[in-house]
Amino acid sequence: MERWIRSLRDWVEIPSVTGAENDYADALARELVAKGFSVERQPVAHAVGGRFNVLARGAGVPRVVFCTHLDTVPPWFGSREDSEFVHGRGSCDAKGPAVAMLAAAERLLAAGEDRIGFLFTVGEETDSAGAQRANAELAEPWAPAFTIVGEPTENRFVGAHKGVFKAKLVAHGVAGHSSQNVGPSAIHELVHSVERLLAGSYGTHPLLGPGTLNIGTIQGGVAANVVADRAEASLLLRAVEPPDVTEGRIRGCLGAHVELELVMKNYGPTEFLVPRGETPIPVAFGTDAPHLKRWGTPLLYGPGRILDAHTDHERVSKRSLELAAATYEKTARELLARLDAS
Repeated sequence: MERWIRSLRDWVEIPSVTGAENDYADALARELVAKGFSVERQPVAHAVGGRFNVLARGAGVPRVVFCTHLDTVPPWFGSREDSEFVHGRGSCDAKGPAVAMLAAAERLLAAGEDRIGFLFTVGEETDSAGAQRANAELAEPWAPAFTIVGEPTENRFVGAHKGVFKAKLVAHGVAGHSSQNVGPSAIHELVHSVERLLAGSYGTHPLLGPGTLNIGTIQGGVAANVVADRAEASLLLRAVEPPDVTEGRIRGCLGAHVELELVMKNYGPTEFLVPRGETPIPVAFGTDAPHLKRWGTPLLYGPGRILDAHTDHERVSKRSLELAAATYEKTARELLARLDAS
């Protein structure tokens, strides 16, 4: 894996924060062409900046697809290496999984197995614009039966991940002097609704456990002695129920002066295929998988720890990368054998 470790460091050195993925995408495209894949740059029409997904396929019809995302969260910082780890933004989320997938594909091609493909998407960290585009534009000769999604899962297969329900609360009031009996205050109305939301229950899932709510931001008003005419709060619920059920629960907590404004990227829990003999684990974070319904049955697995992702100490262990490459190869072979036997 030493050569692939060098590649990982090179690719970490290419900033690819959401919205600026193209340089990294081009580097992957060049690598895939050199490995013998047919490569397509798929424009993502509603993404700004002329961004594109990278699709690559072997000579055969792609039946098993390796998929992970091109973008990272900000801020970018470069790579370094020690005896155990590669450090740097994207090292585990998700350039490490990309490297392990490429190493696995190289071995598969060398053994004569060419029914594999790659999908690298833009925008996973924000709106999954790339995944939605890939899903809408899936066409021949692509015929994926399985898609292996790469995220940092500590080299364990995920059985399910929670959904996401993201929204904004907007409260309306009547501005006035705080010494007078005027209003209502938008802030007071919002706070009462938030109190009910935080005390609420959001369902439970046999593997994922309960849905959990976070109020991320809250703002409004102009001064302590002015009754507020407007206030807002953002919420994100890690959902274990379908979006319509989650929305009903949230609306039931809102007062008459508080409106719910939905934000794109709402979906329910997603379940994944787990290979025979593996013990499934649950995760709370989201992926592109809910937006790739036409790309076959999803699996979720990858090197690295989610606790290291999105941090100022992001890293991935070299041992984890080696194990992931071997597991990706083995899993692809098993999935293709399953198709051959059906």
